[in-house]
Amino acid sequence: MKPNKLHIQWYPGHIAKAEKQLKAQLSLVDAVIEVLDARLPLSSCYENITGLLNGKPRLILLNKSDLVEKSALKGWIEILKEKFEVPVLMCDAKNSKDLNSIIKKAIEISEPKIQALMAKGLLRRPARVMVVGMPNVGKSSIINKLTKSSKTKIGAKAGVTRQQQWVRINPQLELLDTPGIIPMKLEDQEKAKKLAFVNSISENAYSAELVAEELLNSLSDTQTQTFKKYYNLEDKKDLTIENIANARNWIVSGEKPDIERTSIYILRDFRDGKIGKFILDNNDK
Repeated sequence: MKPNKLHIQWYPGHIAKAEKQLKAQLSLVDAVIEVLDARLPLSSCYENITGLLNGKPRLILLNKSDLVEKSALKGWIEILKEKFEVPVLMCDAKNSKDLNSIIKKAIEISEPKIQALMAKGLLRRPARVMVVGMPNVGKSSIINKLTKSSKTKIGAKAGVTRQQQWVRINPQLELLDTPGIIPMKLEDQEKAKKLAFVNSISENAYSAELVAEELLNSLSDTQTQTFKKYYNLEDKKDLTIENIANARNWIVSGEKPDIERTSIYILRDFRDGKIGKFILDNNDK
């Protein structure tokens, strides 16, 4: 394996502002739906999520479950349940089969807050939830999926805020239709590179060639064979960008492999699920 030349440095100036905005949004809701990328069940989870939510009930959704093997993901659901002591569901923003279970669980985890308000003499109101997560895990897709179940926009809520928009999903549940983007400080390079693999980090922060090379180097033996099969590489050939370029006849002047083009295609093919279904985190992490 080649030494890791990839180093991702991304400290966007909006982090402090984003954290402040997220905390303000969290103060408006009874519970949160945290969206993770099913390919990165641990690496797409914010390390200090418990502290950030300040005890707010949480439902974890492993989104993009269509891009991983369901049997492997079931094991991860149990791992996350034990680690965080919160309910965990798999979902796929492309279909609505899991919609009812998501809505039901969001209402369920919000009930203690509703009961506490009623104990103070307030009338029962719908549960209020918001969707949070790191960039590009599919927060907006989940919001769209939930809001399509109801066209009832209820707009700004008196006594809550003039700026936030709400949607009544059903008489028991209201959704803040703005995704809460959890900002990232990429001090953990192992985690950062995995987030780059699935496009959760701006492409301005890294070289496609280095990320593609690191992706190929990080694969297990089984995953390597899947990549080789997809790109029609002989078994005796190493899985490298150069060999993939030659196999696909992506050549530039001078009969040299087109490394830039090939790197872009490798990342695109992987992210789109064309090569196969992969979970890139390890159970022993």
